[in-house]
This record gives sequence, C-alpha cells and structure tokens, in this order.
Amino acid sequence: MKKYINIIAGIFVFLAITGLTSCTDYLDKSPDATVSSTDAFINFTNFQGFTEELYCCVPDFIGKTWATDWNLADEVLHKDGGIWLNDEFDKGNYWAWTTVQWISYLDAGSPNTSNNSTFDKGLWPNAWYGIRKANIGLANLDKLQNATQEEKDLIKGQLLFFRAWFHFELMTYWGGLPYIDRVLTSTEKLELPRLTYQQTADRVAEDLRAAADLLPVDWEKTAAGVVLTAGDNKQRITKMVALAYLGKNYLYAGSPLMNKASTGNASFDPEYCKKAAKAFGEMLSIVDSGDSWLKLVDFKDYSTLFYGTPGGLIPGGSEAVFQSPVYSSWFKGCPWGPSSIFQAKCIGAGYSSPNARYVENYGMANGLPISDPESGYNPADPWSNRDPRFYNDIVIDGDKIIKGSAPADKEKYRYAALYTGGAARDNAGASRTGYLLRKLTPMTTNDIDGYPNNYMHLSYMRLADVYLMYAEAVLQGYGTAISSDPDYKLTAEEAFNKVRTRCGASPIAKKYVADKAMFMSEIVRERAVELGFEGDFRFNDLRRWLMWNDKKYLEKTAVDFDRGANGKPINMKERVVTTRIFAEKNYWLPLKISDVKLYPSFSQNPGY
Repeated sequence: MKKYINIIAGIFVFLAITGLTSCTDYLDKSPDATVSSTDAFINFTNFQGFTEELYCCVPDFIGKTWATDWNLADEVLHKDGGIWLNDEFDKGNYWAWTTVQWISYLDAGSPNTSNNSTFDKGLWPNAWYGIRKANIGLANLDKLQNATQEEKDLIKGQLLFFRAWFHFELMTYWGGLPYIDRVLTSTEKLELPRLTYQQTADRVAEDLRAAADLLPVDWEKTAAGVVLTAGDNKQRITKMVALAYLGKNYLYAGSPLMNKASTGNASFDPEYCKKAAKAFGEMLSIVDSGDSWLKLVDFKDYSTLFYGTPGGLIPGGSEAVFQSPVYSSWFKGCPWGPSSIFQAKCIGAGYSSPNARYVENYGMANGLPISDPESGYNPADPWSNRDPRFYNDIVIDGDKIIKGSAPADKEKYRYAALYTGGAARDNAGASRTGYLLRKLTPMTTNDIDGYPNNYMHLSYMRLADVYLMYAEAVLQGYGTAISSDPDYKLTAEEAFNKVRTRCGASPIAKKYVADKAMFMSEIVRERAVELGFEGDFRFNDLRRWLMWNDKKYLEKTAVDFDRGANGKPINMKERVVTTRIFAEKNYWLPLKISDVKLYPSFSQNPGY
C-alpha cells in the first residue's frame, strides 16, 4: 500500500511499475495522434494508459518557484526587490500571471504532460488540454469492448472527474466559463458563451456526482487495482476524491463572491451550502467506517504532511485527498530550491518571510485567539503558551537553527537572531518581518547541517481541509455550529474540533459556538493556521468570502523589537511594509487577451 519517491532517477511513481505497458507510449504523444479503435481504446490496459496522461496534466504548484509563490495571499513577504507573482499582485499587477510565465504555476507557454517535468507545467494550458483529452476519452467509451464492467466504470469515472476538476480549477480563478463537454472540431465556429459561476458549478457537480458513483473507495479493493497495480494505487482518483471535490465545488458556488457574481447577492447561498455539507458528509462517513485509508495523522507526524526524503513515503500520507503526481524535479531538495525557504542569510535562501500580521492568526494553546481578552495573551511575552502549530510552523527569535559543528564565522547563525539588527534580519536575503518559516522544511536544511536532500510535496486537498469545509458548509447551510447534515449527524462544532484539537490545542470555546458570526470568524482563523503556506487555500478563501477589501488582509507587516536581558522581545512594534493594491475587479484574475479575442461571447472579466 506504500508508494515511494525516486527523484534522482526521475521516476514518476504514480505511473511507474503499474503494469500498464502502453502508458509511457501514450504519455509521450498527443492524444489526437494516437486515437484509434485498435490501440488506445480497445482494452482496459490501453485505455488506462491513455487516461493516465490526465494525471500528468495536474501541475505540481510548488515546482515553478523557490519563493513560496504558491501562496498568493497575505501569508508571506518576499525579499526586498522580489519579482514573483505575489509581489506583482501586491503592486496591483494582476495581469502578471499572463506575462511572467516562469513565476507562477498558473501559466506556461504551452501544455506540458510529461511525467518527468514539473517546472514547465501551467494550470491554464494544461487544464484546457486535459478537458479536451477527457472528452476524447468519453467520446470513445463505446470502443472499450474487451473489459469488465468494473474496468469500464473505472475509465469513465476518471475521465468525468478530470473534466470536472479542470473546469473547477479554472473557474476558481477566472469565474464562470463555457463548460466543454464534447470534442470540439477544428472547423466549427466557436459560439460557446461564458456561463455564470453557479451555472458552471452545476455542470461540474453533474460530472463529479457521476464520477463518485462509478469510482471505488479504494483501488486496492478492485480486481484491476489488485491484478495490475497492487501497492501503487495511493494517488489514483477514487470516490473519496470525487465526493470531496463535489462538496468543495458546491461550497465555492454558495460562497459570497460566487453568489454575487451569479445572482447579485453578496452572501452565502444556504442551498448550495447544504449540498456541500451532504457531499462532504457522504465522504466523511466512509472515512469513519474505515473503508478508506484516509485519516488525520497524529500531530507527532505532522511534518510528514509536507516534506520527507527522496526514497521515502510521499508527503501527505493518510491525509492527502488529492495531490499532483510526483514528478522528477531538479531543484527539489537543493540548497536554494523550495526546501530552503525558511532559512536565513548565509545558511540558505531566505526568499520568504511570514507576514507578521498573518502570524497573529496563531492563537493560544487554550484555543482562544490572541485578541480575546480571556486568552491570556501577554504582549510582553508574546510567544509563550501559543497554539502548538505556532512552534511547528514559525521560527522565532532565539530558536536553534544549526545542529552541527559550525566554523566561527557561522556560529552567530546557530540561534535565530531575528531582533532588529540581528544576523537573521536582512531585507535582501533573510527575514524581512522578524519571523522565518519552518512548516514546510526541516531545520537542518542549511549549509552547516548539509541540506538533507529534503523533498517537499504539498496537497491540493487534505482531510483537515475537508473537515473545516464541512463545518463551514453546515454553519452557512443550516445556520448554527451545533447543526449537522441530516444524513451524517456530525455537527459543525465537532468537525471543527477534529482539526483544532489534533495538535493539542483546546476545543473552540462555547461562546464562539453560540454565535454564528463568531464561529465563522474562528473558521477563517483556523483555516489560516491549519492550511497556511500550503498553497492557494488562503488566496481563494479571502476571495470567495469577499474579504479582500478589508485593510487588515491587504497590509503586510514586520515586527521590530530588541532582545531583552531574559531573551524576551522588548520594544516591539508592528510596522507596515507594504499594502496590496486591490480593486473590486481583482476578485477575479483577467483572462488572456489572446483568448478573449477568439470569439465575441468569450468575454473579459469586468473591469479589465
């Protein structure tokens, strides 16, 4: 049941050793060049080989940058003079995703579906390619004669899922789009108008529901999975993945931004939220039954969700609902790649620093936010008694960084000197904010301890995310934190606490449970803490909640302080470093000019 990484050899483990002998042949060719009733679709082995290229269309979103630029919201500040997409958004340049391709996984020059490359994969080109490929497969299902019903269901379920997933990812950033559910010919006139967000979401939901009904909970419990790919099925699309995305699709459709774009009503749509809760509940009931391998990891193993070593288990483990495949990547684990993002000048890259304002999301061990008068937070001792994830995620002044023996000129870096003027404070190459990030990398990722060839792999969705989305969907669908989906019975409060208490923090306080707005504020904060720095969770959350117009999310700050005689910070002051330029139109990204010129009804997003 275990899958392993072999980065050095460049093996894409999802496809390696699968017994699907035709797979690599089809992965190396355009699907249009290989479609034939006598090869690609004639039997399950060949058709699955054709289908598996869709997995290779999924970008590894950390692979295009070494500056945590998979975080496009308020989590980080890059070094002074940074040129990444997050920096461009801060300046108000939201066109940058179309003009500086190397900076972000959102774009690339053309589709790239190789199984040994991550750097040149872009969501925009790969999604449209993947949608077309899925439609080609669905159009040729009738040619799959030499297969069992289970095998036919597996093929159709995967094709439907990917058609839906690529549409969902596109509409998340760019809004309602045409839903392409057939193979478009090169000669037909394009007249596909953009649908509203909710109309597109309804079409996505149809495909995801059908996929969930066709796919197994666990490929290891299917004849095809046992005979052909036993032990190598962990990252395959299952009923669990389809149900989780069905819920996410409905929750997004019911969120204020998407509801406003579709109906003009800038609040949650309870009916979509109820549908989301039902889908999440169906998925989580299977988790509870033990029929799926999915479960929350123990907090002592929390780091395994994010990083490991080549040759070890894929990060994410039993909590990963959906991930990109494991591609070969030349800079993963190298001294200046994503693995070194937390380090300070002279012992690593230091490209990114946690935004001091964002760090305030980490509450106290008693579960209360630091802004709560009853929390026990002491501004004179700000880093004591905090949520255990604070110490797991954030490097603070005085933390030990170097373990091994260091030459005299590097000894000053052994303990993080993050006070104003300290060795680890340098706007051009270390901490800009008074904090460093350790969540995604081991502390030994430095030139003294030898860069232990760390391998980072982050999930598009993990189980903690599902519990928190379920809590939100129930709250907004049924109105209270003690409500539940009628078929699942887990309350929003109980789902929330599964995540909150996993780390050892106390459950959410009852005063926050009793008030709908206060409970929602804790969902916002909990998602920031639990899912922070892991991808565009935060960027998409703040957008769909219509929160970007709040200045506290637009400001990125540093803390200036001195180190007192007892090692505690003194004279601490927050300083605004930059304020993101934002207008109402920026809730959606602009579409490429070349694409909106394809035909009149494929219109640009308003304001651009």
